Amino acid sequence: MLAPMTDESLPDPLSDPLFWRPLNAPSLVEFEVIATEAFRRLPAHFRARCEGVVIHVEDYPTEEVLDTMGIQSELDLLGLFQGVGLPFQSESAPVQMPNMVWLYRVPILLYWAEHEETLGAIITHVLVHEIGHHFGLSDDDMYGIERAVE
Repeated sequence: MLAPMTDESLPDPLSDPLFWRPLNAPSLVEFEVIATEAFRRLPAHFRARCEGVVIHVEDYPTEEVLDTMGIQSELDLLGLFQGVGLPFQSESAPVQMPNMVWLYRVPILLYWAEHEETLGAIITHVLVHEIGHHFGLSDDDMYGIERAVE
């Protein structure tokens, strides 16, 4: 069994330029684990209201999604909420597919590479933003939820 790595046991990347060589971008499975942990860290009252929302990770949005939204590049969409938001649901409406939040791995990774934020912070932001659509939240409300995670 390997001993857990601590900050003190990690090599200094500046003194060892080969330190980064074996590192890869997170796979779909690893990305989903990060997204699950990001969701777990959201405030409990927010998560409790997300019952039934399915979070799904794909590399890119589908052509159908891009066409529907009028988006030219598959790299321009980081996430998507699909479903009927809470403000628009009714008891008399026919049974619907579950509400889903889609996270698009490659566009998120490219955004991460171009900005100074951590990958976890970006995934959290996209999750909160897309789930916020489910609740009909304002940008200020979503910002407050993100701040509660920090």
